[in-house]
Amino acid sequence: MDKFLLQQQVLERLAEDLLRVENAARVAHETATHEENIAENKYDTLGLEAAYLATGQARRAEAIRQAIAAWSQFRPLPYDASKGIQLGALVCLVDADEKQQHLFLGPDGGSMQLESRGPLVQVISSEAPLCKAMLGKGEGDEVTIQVASTRRQFEVLWVQ
Repeated sequence: MDKFLLQQQVLERLAEDLLRVENAARVAHETATHEENIAENKYDTLGLEAAYLATGQARRAEAIRQAIAAWSQFRPLPYDASKGIQLGALVCLVDADEKQQHLFLGPDGGSMQLESRGPLVQVISSEAPLCKAMLGKGEGDEVTIQVASTRRQFEVLWVQ
């Protein structure tokens, strides 16, 4: 799997998300400021609700712009066993049921799955508990995280 191509997919997906969010923010702003949506009484809240929505969409757009900037400047390095897993690593984990998952550790904008020539690759950000648990580990090491009352354990099969 080519990390550069995965990074390009992340940037493309973020750009698509930004266009969608900016469009939604524009529509919400237009709704909030349209003359037909001026409140006539205290129960007439469509304009106010649209203004809240426009504000939220604008914040989301700014977060996506920051993620795009972070991914644009990001340069994933080849895996160095002496340093262990670092941001930019492509990792394959296996759980107790022998289920494998492929992860690409990035600076921001996680929660997306990418298609590669093989299995799906989950992007996780540096803030994710699983990412934090993997940092510094190597092939064959165990990674453990606590999810609510459940303890999850994985083994690092390989790292690129």
